[in-house]
Amino acid sequence: MVSHKEFETAGKAPGLQIWRIENMDLKPVPKNLYGNFYTGDAYLLLYTTTAPSYYIHMWMGNECSQDESGAAAIFSTQLDDFLGGGPVQFREVQNNESLTFLGYFKSGIKYKQGGVASGFHHVLTNDVDVKRLLHIKGRRAIRATEVEMSWSSFNKGDCFIVDLGKEIYQWCGSDCNRFERLKASQLAIDIRDNERNGRAKLIMVEDGAEPDALTKVLGPKSSITPATPDDEEVETSNKKKAALYMISDASGSMKTSVVAQTSPFKQEMLSLDECYILDNGIDKNVFVWKGPNANTSERKASMKAAEQFIKEKNYSSKTQIQVLPAGGETTLFKQFFSNWKDKDQTTGPTKAYTIGKIAHVEQIPFDASSLHNNKAMAAQHNMVDDGSGKVQIWRVEGGDRVPVDPSTYGQFFGGDCYLILYSYKQGSREQHIIYTWQGLKSTQDELAASAFLTVQLDDSMGGAPVQVRVTQGQEPPHLMSLFKGKPMIIHSGGTSRKDGQTKTGSMRLFHIRQSSSRATRAVEVEPSASNLNTNDIFVLKSPDCVFVWKGAGASEEEMVAAKYVVSVLGGQSTDVAEGKEPAGFWSAVGGKKEYQTSPTLRNMVKPPRLFGCSNKTGRLVVEEVPGDFTQSDLATDDVMLLDTWDQIFLWIGKEANEVEKTESPKIAKDYVESDPSGRRGLPITTIKQGAEPPTFTGWFQAWDQHMWDTDPLERIRARNTLHVLF
Repeated sequence: MVSHKEFETAGKAPGLQIWRIENMDLKPVPKNLYGNFYTGDAYLLLYTTTAPSYYIHMWMGNECSQDESGAAAIFSTQLDDFLGGGPVQFREVQNNESLTFLGYFKSGIKYKQGGVASGFHHVLTNDVDVKRLLHIKGRRAIRATEVEMSWSSFNKGDCFIVDLGKEIYQWCGSDCNRFERLKASQLAIDIRDNERNGRAKLIMVEDGAEPDALTKVLGPKSSITPATPDDEEVETSNKKKAALYMISDASGSMKTSVVAQTSPFKQEMLSLDECYILDNGIDKNVFVWKGPNANTSERKASMKAAEQFIKEKNYSSKTQIQVLPAGGETTLFKQFFSNWKDKDQTTGPTKAYTIGKIAHVEQIPFDASSLHNNKAMAAQHNMVDDGSGKVQIWRVEGGDRVPVDPSTYGQFFGGDCYLILYSYKQGSREQHIIYTWQGLKSTQDELAASAFLTVQLDDSMGGAPVQVRVTQGQEPPHLMSLFKGKPMIIHSGGTSRKDGQTKTGSMRLFHIRQSSSRATRAVEVEPSASNLNTNDIFVLKSPDCVFVWKGAGASEEEMVAAKYVVSVLGGQSTDVAEGKEPAGFWSAVGGKKEYQTSPTLRNMVKPPRLFGCSNKTGRLVVEEVPGDFTQSDLATDDVMLLDTWDQIFLWIGKEANEVEKTESPKIAKDYVESDPSGRRGLPITTIKQGAEPPTFTGWFQAWDQHMWDTDPLERIRARNTLHVLF
């Protein structure tokens, strides 16, 4: 194994290590210059988690030479080898970096002109002779690019930093909004604290109030060009389609053969003895998955194979490459599989690979009694409290809401829509949630009426309630808890306009299953043996008898729920164990048929993802927040989308504009429906800034409810004694 002397410290401690390629060798970059990249160079980065697990990135500047990028690729492969072939490897290109990479530099990335070849070095100085102009772009991923020191480089829509060494001026265009100013300030502070060791003065300058010091370096101010819209087309759909190929080197030269033309794929398609390419080139992403038993030459050549593949397909040279070992799959890769299951281990590769995200805290077993003091559990199971508050339910009938008899609370018809108002105390304040429950068989008119009636109810309460739209079968655990431990029963049918309630069938089959948060549902299904499932319990009611069929994997709680369903349906029941069914049972259910007998793996914890929906550029753009997100990533002038895998939150900032407010629910819907893993019909919860329930705040470490009491921009200015020139 080839080992470089720099590898001796590689991966020894958690955190980031960065090297630059200098004269075909590795030279470490000083820590306080991390985030600065020369556009004429190539770099190698290693991120080590506490598990440990490893991420290797090779980064290429737009002007870097063939030789330098080649050397970076060789060092990347050697480092992967040195760390046992377990790291995830990324190829990064300037301006097209992966979210994982951007996440290491939360205050932004700075691109500097030049490189090793032209004599530029990463040197530690309190350099007072600096003269550079940085153009700041981006709201989530912040990039500062060095541009020509001239007024012609400026525009009214962006922020710029004029860095003169002892003084750092942040200039804001007149069309620049608060959140962009905030992000630019964070970058300016980063330059002062890290590159100047705190020895520089920060000055905020508004367009039209430029001091003499600026006109001295930039010359007399000429007219500033108007804001330019971003040229990048950003897709609102979650991700486009992908194709899956197997790599083989049987003949010594790499070949690829098609495994599946379009996603979603099945996890079983990946054999442990092979390497695969997942081609999402349309979104500038190509992934290589290395089976643990694939031959060594194939595993080592995987990055090269991906580069060759990109050339053959004529994809952009900016295409990102991720090389993934089995067990180290990234979220971006897993989303193309409809049934991806991670091993349920709290240490070891699968959990370790999602860096410190709250969702990957060990799965917390559900316990309603400890809800009030366990925010992370409240968020994982989406519970604001234990469901002991006040419940009112209405059914949508003929365009109106009609109260439901409280003795039947917990029973719903799949052909109807319902409004459920839940009121509870949080401290001294009364809080409200409106659940709009939509049956799978409800009509277009009823769906429209339920949405309208929800808004009407929300308005009548001053717009304070949290609104949650729920599709049948996707009920959040909190809604399930409102029925005081009884299962939720969903009958088929509903109110038809002409004849009132639909008639029940003579033969009825109810499927009973308990979810991971201990909530149980009983859903009426087609009375056929093919609907049985070895993990669950079924209640079969015919005109002359009632059977309770218990699958081998069913739980005691499901059995208790079944007895409750029998009490609602009426009659004496006979218990039937799977495999010991009497002939009478099979004839009642229409004869023996094949049914689901494989025990399901119910373990699909995915890291949460946060997206911003903004039309600040003139059209609605959705982009993901890189790295571990925090509360300060919620932009108060945007709508944010939080995806926690089994549900979606839309958070509406107080300064979001009308377009963002009206279009973002459509985006949330498109996001779910275009999901490559095939998720559909998830509940979408809309939350207003300042009225966040713990089910939302628990995804953020150390949520501060007073964060927005003062303006974040004023706070950052006050804290950093920024001088402001208007």
